Amino acid sequence: MIYKIRIILDAKEDIFRDLEINAENTLEDFHNAITQSFGFLGSEMASFYTCDDNWAQDEEIALFDMAENGSDVRLMNETFLEDILTEKTPKLIYVYDFLNMWTFFVELADIVKKEDGRSYPNLLFSFGELPENPPEKNFKSDPKFDFEDTFENYDDLDFDENWN
Repeated sequence: MIYKIRIILDAKEDIFRDLEINAENTLEDFHNAITQSFGFLGSEMASFYTCDDNWAQDEEIALFDMAENGSDVRLMNETFLEDILTEKTPKLIYVYDFLNMWTFFVELADIVKKEDGRSYPNLLFSFGELPENPPEKNFKSDPKFDFEDTFENYDDLDFDENWN
């Protein structure tokens, strides 16, 4: 099957690419198609992140394992597109070049049959020019803990005076 996917730069202005790619390709193949479609050299580190419907980032799928002793990080060359991007989980986040943090929203638009005579991946549509510099990021979070709500009486916490 062929996935039709829209890749949108996280920016104020509309900048996106629509690609077709074989569902059996690896995420590394998809990474290469994205970098080429946006005009990147493809020489920087990158990762995909699974996410929920609200784009909350979850599991990382990295281009390379940078840990010295190996780690549990999934790798793009070992992960197939059809195993990550499905009708039930149609969204991913893609980050290219961790120094500049080019961030893209990836969304599965359609699943179609392969057309004879067409080569994949295939750039279907290109809209907007990539800016010289990545859009500025505003990193903020929704705190789960209210740090303003402090304990009024620490004696009630049952700490042993000689605990260390």
